[in-house]
Amino acid sequence: MEVTLLYWHWLVFGMLLMAAEMFIPSFTIFWFGLGGIVVAGLLGINPDIAVSWQLFSWAVASSVFALLWFKLLRPKMTDRTKAGIAREAVAGEVGQVIKVPTEHSRGVVRFTTPVLGDDEWEFICSTDVVLGDRVFITELSGNTLLVGKR
Repeated sequence: MEVTLLYWHWLVFGMLLMAAEMFIPSFTIFWFGLGGIVVAGLLGINPDIAVSWQLFSWAVASSVFALLWFKLLRPKMTDRTKAGIAREAVAGEVGQVIKVPTEHSRGVVRFTTPVLGDDEWEFICSTDVVLGDRVFITELSGNTLLVGKR
């Protein structure tokens, strides 16, 4: 028994996966649906593609879309603004220095749980710190934390 998949099968499959994203909000199923739509487009151009190549094309297209999302697009969408967030919400959070500040660059502190959506932040400290020191947030200044030594 030979299975024949037409372009509209892939189109419906892709749309169903994209619609499933409304009920499973992980934003990964969407890319598999978009891969299905790409295969539908390929079949629209050349309807004689074997099912094995259709499945391979779907896997490659879905993987490429997911990789582009997680490696390129999603990191650029992290919102590190402080609008609407009270200073008291982050003040006192404790992290560890993973890069010591120099006269030409700021230091970097890592928190065990993300602070405002990120677990690593640049910081300014009024006292000298060394690698591994524990510091706590005293204030926010743009995309930089003002910290004190613990």
